[in-house]
Amino acid sequence: MLPSMMTAIEIAGFGAPEMLRPCQRPVPAPAAGEVLIKVAAAGVNRPDVMQRQGFYPPPPGASDIPGLEVAGEVVAIGEGVSEPKSGASVCALVAGGGYAEYCLAQASLCLPIPKGFDPIWAAALPEALFTVWSNVFQRGRLRPGERLLVHGGGSGIGTTAIQLARAFGASVFTTAGTEEKCRVCKELGAVAINYRQQDFVEAIKTHTGGEGVDLILDIVGGDYLQRNLSCLAVDGRLVQIALQNGLKTEINLLPVMLKRLTITGSTLRPRSVMEKAAIAGALRTKVWPLLEDGRVRPIIHAVFSLADAVKAHRLMESSGHIGKIVLRVA
Repeated sequence: MLPSMMTAIEIAGFGAPEMLRPCQRPVPAPAAGEVLIKVAAAGVNRPDVMQRQGFYPPPPGASDIPGLEVAGEVVAIGEGVSEPKSGASVCALVAGGGYAEYCLAQASLCLPIPKGFDPIWAAALPEALFTVWSNVFQRGRLRPGERLLVHGGGSGIGTTAIQLARAFGASVFTTAGTEEKCRVCKELGAVAINYRQQDFVEAIKTHTGGEGVDLILDIVGGDYLQRNLSCLAVDGRLVQIALQNGLKTEINLLPVMLKRLTITGSTLRPRSVMEKAAIAGALRTKVWPLLEDGRVRPIIHAVFSLADAVKAHRLMESSGHIGKIVLRVA
């Protein structure tokens, strides 16, 4: 028998981490195509921080409770759902609601917890894997033998991108802001550039003999745009997925023409369920075997209790973490 109420973490008002507060909410019921997950763990991501600050509102119909990825047990299913079945252990990408004891998810966005993983490890998977697969391999068209530059290599996205790109035969370069982050990136197989000590443009030119990289995954934006164009090889691609240095900049477009460059980007949360389901299918086929044989593993920096979500957000904002931050719910 499911309870009628659950503990969740709500955003009491836009602002500092202290705006995250425990509350009691009704346990939601799954609609057609949905499942209800009893959450064991939830991932903490930069968009959660942005939502708390008032810069990243949930899409229409999504829960106002933060949290974009969860792992746990399916305890109820909506009309028309054949998989996953009630009782299944899953991780899922969700549009919101993850910081709670129970969370709704689209059935098509649920994936089985990989063999050898517990819910803490599984909760660190969906957001990074969906983001990296859709942007590096689908939109960015990374191929074996190519060179990839990942900015923010010490992040959850960065550590995932390094491992997946290496697993599929690419060479990887990354930027990071501390020697410890660079060390971890090197252990994962990347050439690491401390952007506080080196000009990454010059470093890329040196490491590639002046040829540049084929693909860049960028979370910085702003004044990085022109520098990224300088790093790209002929027919190179830049994929923008975040804008930590700002929305606008002025660039010289001549390199785009001379080197036949492609500038693109995407966001994940607003995409349709059908689009996300296609990504989930590709992950299950292409990436889940890599997880289960140990070639790709999430890097988890810290695990906090649900009640300590404020501390988790403080750590996220400090950028002092390497890899993922996870909330233990049950």
